[in-house]
Amino acid sequence: MTRAGNAALNAELKNLKSVERPAVIRAISEAREHGDLSENAEYHAAREKQSFIEGRIKEIESLLSRAEVIDPASLSGSIKFGATVRLVDEDTDEEKTYQIVGEAEADIEKGLLNIKSPLARALIGKEEGDSVEVRTPGGEKSYEVLSIDYV
Repeated sequence: MTRAGNAALNAELKNLKSVERPAVIRAISEAREHGDLSENAEYHAAREKQSFIEGRIKEIESLLSRAEVIDPASLSGSIKFGATVRLVDEDTDEEKTYQIVGEAEADIEKGLLNIKSPLARALIGKEEGDSVEVRTPGGEKSYEVLSIDYV
């Protein structure tokens, strides 16, 4: 994962442990004071939220323990993990910019492309000026690589 992805996961983990977890514990405690737990919707909602928070904490801790943090600024050359790639769709002339990142930090809306996606796999190893054919769920797409940056 990239440094930015690692920092974002660490920030989320810190928030879950120091803010969300104590808040849900207080909510459970308050709900218990209302009496019969079998019919207490507040108690069940708080327990469900606690379960989600604890699951997310475990998931993030697992991701971070297995992650290899790569600094894209130390890389150069053809497209590889961490590259920020500017593409043009050869059919529509629409330009798009993506950074190739790990699964945990991927967010296509923010231009963060999962390394396991069909487009990222097709881009790996390509150079500026290369044409890339990608089979997507919407059909075949052709892109030209305009630029490759490692920031």
